[in-house]
Amino acid sequence: MAQIDLSFVIPLAILAGLGFAGLLTRDVLRRDTGNDRMREITAAIQQGARAFLRRQYRSIAVIAIILAIVFAGAIFGSAVAAGKPNAVELGLKTAGAFALGATFSALSGFIGMQVAIRTNVRSAAGSLKSFNDALVIALRGGAVSGLSIVGLSLAGVSILYYGYGALTPAASQNDLVLSIVGFGFGASLVALFAQLGGGIYTKAADVGADLVGKVEAGIPEDDPRNPAVIADLVGDNVGDCAGRGADLFESTAAENIGAMILGVALFPVFGIEGIIFPLVARGFGVFASIVGVYVVRAREAETPMAALNRGYLVTTVLAAILFGVAAWAMLQPTGGAADPWTWARYWACGIAGMVTAFLYVWITQYYTEATYRPVKEIAKASETGPATNIIAGFSVGLEATWLPIIVVSGALLVSYWLGQTTGISGGGLYGTAIATMGMLSTAAYILAMDTFGPIVDNGAGIIEMSGMSQEARRNMDKLDAAGNTTKALTKGYAVGSAALAAFLLFNAYLEETGIAKFGVNIAHPETFIGGFIGAALVFLFTAYAIRAVGRAAWAIIKDVRDQFRENPGIMAGTAKPDYARSVDIVTRSALREMVVPGLLAVATPVAVGLFFRFVRVTPGLLAGEPLGGTLMVGTIAGVLMALVLNTGGGAWDNAKKFIEAGNLGGKGSPTHKAAVVGDTVGDPFKDTAGPSLHILVKLLSTITLVIAPLLIP
Repeated sequence: MAQIDLSFVIPLAILAGLGFAGLLTRDVLRRDTGNDRMREITAAIQQGARAFLRRQYRSIAVIAIILAIVFAGAIFGSAVAAGKPNAVELGLKTAGAFALGATFSALSGFIGMQVAIRTNVRSAAGSLKSFNDALVIALRGGAVSGLSIVGLSLAGVSILYYGYGALTPAASQNDLVLSIVGFGFGASLVALFAQLGGGIYTKAADVGADLVGKVEAGIPEDDPRNPAVIADLVGDNVGDCAGRGADLFESTAAENIGAMILGVALFPVFGIEGIIFPLVARGFGVFASIVGVYVVRAREAETPMAALNRGYLVTTVLAAILFGVAAWAMLQPTGGAADPWTWARYWACGIAGMVTAFLYVWITQYYTEATYRPVKEIAKASETGPATNIIAGFSVGLEATWLPIIVVSGALLVSYWLGQTTGISGGGLYGTAIATMGMLSTAAYILAMDTFGPIVDNGAGIIEMSGMSQEARRNMDKLDAAGNTTKALTKGYAVGSAALAAFLLFNAYLEETGIAKFGVNIAHPETFIGGFIGAALVFLFTAYAIRAVGRAAWAIIKDVRDQFRENPGIMAGTAKPDYARSVDIVTRSALREMVVPGLLAVATPVAVGLFFRFVRVTPGLLAGEPLGGTLMVGTIAGVLMALVLNTGGGAWDNAKKFIEAGNLGGKGSPTHKAAVVGDTVGDPFKDTAGPSLHILVKLLSTITLVIAPLLIP
């Protein structure tokens, strides 16, 4: 059967994603915003979030512009040294792709946060009417972020592929696709700094608000007397919305590009269709996610996760069907003697990726929801104090690495084997790329659930601070607990997709450096050292990220204590605290602390690659092999560390919320105070270091591809 050109799906999906995001925005903004007190609190959150993001993006822009010039110049110089006639073109294309990736990544975070800080009060106002209203408003606000991010990612890669393609001969598909790798690098760089800065801010504010408010002063979490409470609510938006928006944008971009690079190797088999298949498959996923968002409704007695999981199931089934249509139309081999069932085998690879995503979501829910053993175990351990709570929580994080690694390993083996059964040379690697695309086909819906988390967290705070009814508080508290789970499962999903994507990007790196036929020999001392450095980078980066939260938290803790001491009327309820002062203090601390770990992540692979280009002791060592060791071991260590931090932190948080729901002594009890301490330890784990690590994993992959031309003498 002849192939069918489905490239028209790409612009339709971009328009559908961005168009429905606009419709959802209009729907959400037309909703009720509650009373004057609720609007006053929301205005303070909006003001703080916008101020932080403006200052953060200015800082990131300076760093990004400098790096774009440096890398474009280095690639230009390398091309001149190699005698390539298109040196200027290569440098300009790299800089252009980098700039577009960085811009779209920043825009993704900005859109997600702007809608979230308007949806929070509307979800809170919806809780005054019904549980379903609050849930639907929050999910639709989150879907604006999800659909915008996937739409912009698809648009960015498509613009570069077709735009640069107009200047590139059809036979030079490899050069064309590699010229857009800078897009993934730019997206990763902005995402790393956005997640680091936002994560440091949100957790410093959270730790300060909890320790001084709950533990020292004995007041509720979102008590308006706490000067850090607005900073905490701002942090949910700049960390969990803006930071995660940029994070997932770079995930979808990097994995699209990696799959397209492997599609180039099969150009003789599938032609252009094999290269653009990832874009079409991603486009079909947008349509499936739109349907999934619209079907979500909840009964008043139902748990939030039951309603959200129903939407996820609808999205997955639709995505699987549409993925099969794309495979049938586009992955028909052009050779007459080829297996006519090739498309079905690759469809099965995509299904393997979707099953992997489903299992990752389920495993994360098991380890972070209060209805299961791990969280209840941590809560029970809190009865004997903070120390046993921390021991139990950390052990849960360590335990939670095993099942996800088995699942992703199974997905890699199955998809590689299915790809090999096609009989196509390189078909196994392409099978793993298709599995990655399958896992990410539901990304827009998963992102909607992720942004749902900070929206309902803010909504619960607004309800408590404005003194609304107990019924509204119960509705928002239920959603808030579910939001913790959705944030945790999105992080698990992002780690799983990072692991699959890292494998295909690693192979793309081997192809680009010319060492694919020989592989990375870990017995070579340079390669072994490169691997050691990759693992050490993960630990050092994690240390800097966690320490940054501690230092920034100290600044906010000191400010809250000072305000309580300077103005006794705050605790008496006769005077308002200075919220803006706390917001400004934690903003300055977070932006200062994000620079060192961010630059460490960029500088390390560059230093390893360039050092071992000139310093070699092993005869026959291949160029780029030591950096391949850094990439391989750093990826493995980064995925494992991210799983420990994300899952352990999420479990600690929900153990605290389980106790706050009236179990094991409830709020204010010694058990609750122990759980608050454990949650405080988990805060920088799950919202700063953990999410930043899966960006680090993909940044390693994209930056090594960008600098690959510099490593070949």
